[in-house]
Amino acid sequence: MRKFLVVLDDSTECLNAMRFAAMRAAHTQAGVEILAVIPPEEFNHWIGVGDLMREEARERIQVHFEVFAKWMRDRQGVDPELVIREGEPLDEIMAQVMDDPEIGVLVLGAGTGRKGPGPLVTHMTKNSGSLPIPVTIVPGDLSKERLEAIT
Repeated sequence: MRKFLVVLDDSTECLNAMRFAAMRAAHTQAGVEILAVIPPEEFNHWIGVGDLMREEARERIQVHFEVFAKWMRDRQGVDPELVIREGEPLDEIMAQVMDDPEIGVLVLGAGTGRKGPGPLVTHMTKNSGSLPIPVTIVPGDLSKERLEAIT
């Protein structure tokens, strides 16, 4: 089964990326894989403290995921899967794409603020010619109605 890969983070544009992926998956009989990446700098403490912080980060991710997963199941009929990786976000996204041959599209949300679309979108568009899958960039300020119309 083809899957849409979406990156779970705390950005506001993440919401539209999740919506787009779920709606497209529902319309195309595909799946959704949600990737959360825990950056290594969160654990540069003593071993015991680092382990506790890692567990707390995983728990926060799980709670955040469940909000999106419930909406996807209830509204779109899509049951997403969660993957949690630790490392540099760009490296881990590419590793996940390479590790899972069912991933067919990477969906990213673009920021709308003064800082630009965000580091993931900037990097992926610069390197899009060498990526093994297409990247869909969803504007962060699209309305739900507009997203429904284009999916």
